[in-house]
Amino acid sequence: MIKAEKLTKVFRTDEVETTALNEVSFEIHKGEFVAIMGPSGCGKSTLLNILGLLDNPSGGKYSFLDKEVGKSSERQRANLRKENIGFVFQNFNLIDELTVFENVELPLIYLGMPSKDRRKRVNEVLEQMQIAHRSKHFPLQLSGGQQQRVAVARAVVAKPALILADEPTGNLDSAHGEEVMNLLNDLNVNGTTIIMVTHSQRDATYAQRVIRLFDGQIINENITKNIL
Repeated sequence: MIKAEKLTKVFRTDEVETTALNEVSFEIHKGEFVAIMGPSGCGKSTLLNILGLLDNPSGGKYSFLDKEVGKSSERQRANLRKENIGFVFQNFNLIDELTVFENVELPLIYLGMPSKDRRKRVNEVLEQMQIAHRSKHFPLQLSGGQQQRVAVARAVVAKPALILADEPTGNLDSAHGEEVMNLLNDLNVNGTTIIMVTHSQRDATYAQRVIRLFDGQIINENITKNIL
């Protein structure tokens, strides 16, 4: 599904040049659950932004769904994102002025899905995430764990091939964090490919493979469990 070949990302200002990624190479196959770990500033978020087609690399090649996309235009990246990728963020990134239902519905509106089909799909996902009873509430009326369940629902409502999770339990207590990780694990068991950036050793145990970054380079990869 994903192939990175010597991915490099350099940020430049008038005075400073910073190499965030330095010739990073790896592959991720359909149905995998992969954790990316490393200290702050090692390039994890930069890598996730490139994998999520939010940014282009400075060098190297990035192939997604067997298509080289490393130098794609913003419009091309946007179309690939909305059709294939769901995002789960540490800070939830829900829109406070929209209800739970409306937040989850947004990706389907962008895809142009008819209203009747949107309602059916959103209700199905809210039930799946056990948050349907809060569908008319606003994000600020929910607990952190409930907000993250809504964020996961929004990420999966369009049935993306890939979910990118950036510290998905970072703002949650252990009980709610485990709840979110179990949701992601269930999605993976049902065929969704997941790439998760995390500092948590506990969360990383849910992954089948752990890629460790340091100073913009992969220092090792560990297979933690076999893919069923």
